[in-house]
Amino acid sequence: MPQPAHPAAINGLTLAQSDIIARAALAKGRELGLLPLSVIVLDAGGHLKVAMREDGASLMRPGIAEGKAFGALAMGFGGRELARRAAAAPGFTTALSDLCGGRAVPVPGGVLVRDAEHRLLGAVGVSGDVSLQDEACCVAGIEAAGLAADTGDPA
Repeated sequence: MPQPAHPAAINGLTLAQSDIIARAALAKGRELGLLPLSVIVLDAGGHLKVAMREDGASLMRPGIAEGKAFGALAMGFGGRELARRAAAAPGFTTALSDLCGGRAVPVPGGVLVRDAEHRLLGAVGVSGDVSLQDEACCVAGIEAAGLAADTGDPA
């Protein structure tokens, strides 16, 4: 008798979706003529789904991209809102950084991935150019997969 599908396989961010997100994010970077990028896709539990680093992307770019995605997941809102809160309450941001072992990078370029019912599926982080351009690549990737991007700004 076949086993029922694991709930994460039904409702979670799939590897196929994650691959589309990452490739489309990098394609957007090439379209915009950005510096070499790194993109990280995490599932809702913060686990790595896909990591890509373009030729020429500097050493720390994958780590920064992961920090952008992780920060958005950890706080439950996109990098824009995380950046606003970091500016308004630097003490809180320092505490957050300490609590998560320095893994949260509070700037735009970390975007939550949601489905049509607004359920959280994961997050994407891009690093390599200025934060707002990185964010545009995240959004393009998420939308290419037919999912909704949550940057931290009201819709």
